[in-house]
Amino acid sequence: MAEAVHKLEVAETRLYREAPNNIEAEQALLGAILVNNDALYRVTDFLKPVHFYEPLHRKIFEVAGELIRMGKTANPVTIKTFLPADEKVGELTIAQYLARLAAEAVTIINAADYGRAIYDLAIRRALITVGEDMVNIAYDAPVDMAPQSQIEDAERRLFELAETGRYDGGFESFGDATKIAVDMANAAFMRDGHLSGVSTGLRDLDKRMGGLQPSDLIILAGRPGMGKTSLATNIAFNIAGAYEPAQQADGSFAAANGGVVGFFSLEMSSEQLATRIISEQTEIPSSKIRRGEITETDFEKLVACAQMVQKVPLFIDQTGGISIAQLAARARRLKRQRGLDVIVIDYVQLMQGSSAKSTNRVQEITEITTGLKALAKELSTPIIALSQLSRQVESRDDKRPQLSDLRESGSIEQDADVVLFVYREEYYLKNKEPKPGTEEYIKWEAEMNEMRGKAEVIIAKQRHGPTGSVGLAFHGEFTRFSDLAEDDRLPERYE
Repeated sequence: MAEAVHKLEVAETRLYREAPNNIEAEQALLGAILVNNDALYRVTDFLKPVHFYEPLHRKIFEVAGELIRMGKTANPVTIKTFLPADEKVGELTIAQYLARLAAEAVTIINAADYGRAIYDLAIRRALITVGEDMVNIAYDAPVDMAPQSQIEDAERRLFELAETGRYDGGFESFGDATKIAVDMANAAFMRDGHLSGVSTGLRDLDKRMGGLQPSDLIILAGRPGMGKTSLATNIAFNIAGAYEPAQQADGSFAAANGGVVGFFSLEMSSEQLATRIISEQTEIPSSKIRRGEITETDFEKLVACAQMVQKVPLFIDQTGGISIAQLAARARRLKRQRGLDVIVIDYVQLMQGSSAKSTNRVQEITEITTGLKALAKELSTPIIALSQLSRQVESRDDKRPQLSDLRESGSIEQDADVVLFVYREEYYLKNKEPKPGTEEYIKWEAEMNEMRGKAEVIIAKQRHGPTGSVGLAFHGEFTRFSDLAEDDRLPERYE
């Protein structure tokens, strides 16, 4: 009998366990802020009103923060105007409670420690919520819900909690959104080239796009042989090669220039991708590297390049047929472990949707592109996703791609913030070579000389900028795209 009573008491204790909190730490911090307003700046970079356990403390912290940011003094007298001063907290009115907080305040020196304690307890409460949800869903999971999907959902929520200190979406004030927009403009002003996004390393493309914008889905499409993988590889390496970390207020690192790149190569192996990058950097044709037709000098160049590339933060995942859910989980993990500023996917049509039931390919592509856009927003990272074009391009006289040429185009065109097409006139001209010595040959040769080594990137859609076309130079043997030389930068010519 005694044992049964004991078990009941244990069960009741478990049932009524209070969520972790520290009311005294909250009171101490608020008291410090009311006595010395500078204490607020010790904690504002990580502590938000939502982290307080006591609703009244949330309100006091919020009002004090607003007053101090407006350049006004926050003390028990000025704050009580914005609170229901006659309401009771135990035996005290709110006005008396504020006075008590200030009277028993700790020194400003301890403010950051109290703030960190409050923040840590808020995170633990959020973890308890995630854990309870996991347990409840696992117990009551519907028949058609695979355990894998619950793991992915839990991983997403834990990632969001680790990144931002909260896992709920919800509204944010327009004031906060405006502050982010101004911070972005400031970052663009401070960054090399005055770009709001991450620089691609290609001058003219950056001018048109302002760099790769955070949370954008950028579709890069082209017919086989146009060089879309080469362009994506070039951009990825340019970004990773320009990476300069800068320490943030919370001790973490973010990219001041360039960035950490995650490259999902569904088509090529990591070794093939590395060969392309080394070829592009050393200017030794990749075909020669593969066949071993290189001189001793070339080999020394390769070794030097390989050593330089070691330090570049470019991470390659070569899983073929990866699903959108797996890709998202791996991207989150990379962001937590190493940081992540740009994601490249080569290419969309080789990915799988998460549900095995989907027999319709268009539906599957819709799920993939919607998932990629959601991931770009979640990680606040631009995603460059390569895509194939349908064969209808080949049947037209003008081979320049259009939005309607995208394979399974509806969703790709709709979800993308930017659509880029790679086009090389030289590729099509080469296949039309007439018989040497004829008039057509002379005309063809002139056209060929005009187009040799040139490529176009057509910006067919851009949500926050102009559409149009950007000229690039293309070096086929090194699979490298670069800026075209401008007339004012060419050496002097004598007529």
